[in-house]
Amino acid sequence: MPNAFANQHALITGAGSGIGRATALLLGQLGANLTLCDRNPVALQETADLLTTKGTRVDQEIVDVSDWTAMQALADRIHARHGTLDVLVNNAGVGTAGPFLDTPIEDWQWVMGINLMGVVHGCKAFGARMAADKRGHIVNIASAAGYYAASDMSAYSASKHAVMGLTESLRLEMAVHGVGVSAICPGVINTNIVAATRMHGSTAKSQDKLVAIYQKRNYGPEHVAEAVVSAITGNRAVVPVSPEAWALYAGKRLLPGVMDAMQRTAWFRKLKPS
Repeated sequence: MPNAFANQHALITGAGSGIGRATALLLGQLGANLTLCDRNPVALQETADLLTTKGTRVDQEIVDVSDWTAMQALADRIHARHGTLDVLVNNAGVGTAGPFLDTPIEDWQWVMGINLMGVVHGCKAFGARMAADKRGHIVNIASAAGYYAASDMSAYSASKHAVMGLTESLRLEMAVHGVGVSAICPGVINTNIVAATRMHGSTAKSQDKLVAIYQKRNYGPEHVAEAVVSAITGNRAVVPVSPEAWALYAGKRLLPGVMDAMQRTAWFRKLKPS
């Protein structure tokens, strides 16, 4: 599909690295013009440089998706410059991990502000124009943690479960306006999110080990980018990414009792003194 997105305009949040960068590169390769958003201007410029050398038209916007006023202003600029978006990818996200009792409320507010409200802000700021023009597609990057709530990931899992619920509801509402809505659910993807995750309690001792596992697995963000394109072109509701994400997705639906028992056993073993 070399020109599947020709003459279309896509906006991607969190485009400075990882899944956002990979998605931008693939959509650009498929002919889309892009607006790239991130809070890190250096990383954003790096992504833009990779695209412009290939001839892709790129705009850059420094924005904090958790700031509703800033997102409204962004939408005003984009609509004035490009009109209604064809594709919106709400990708910006952060991580926190650790036992619930060890996770400070400030981290809950931080994660929810970006992972959940950032998605809400994107959908609100750009969705009305899409609905009015009866076209476009919204992609929300959730996680396998959006349907598999691992122990010591309560804040992150809660934010991604919320994104899944939002996406399911919004998909129903926007369908009557001809707008597609999809949730992408990555599993273990080799990006910098684990290294940047705020970890607490006993979990913090495992951060370097987890980073090494992700790097050794080396299942790259380009797989998620391919899932984004598949979701848009096929108007798919939920797309798990990676073998473990698919296995967890099936297990939680077909064998919920077994999955719960496995999770409890794993947590008790972790807590058991060596």
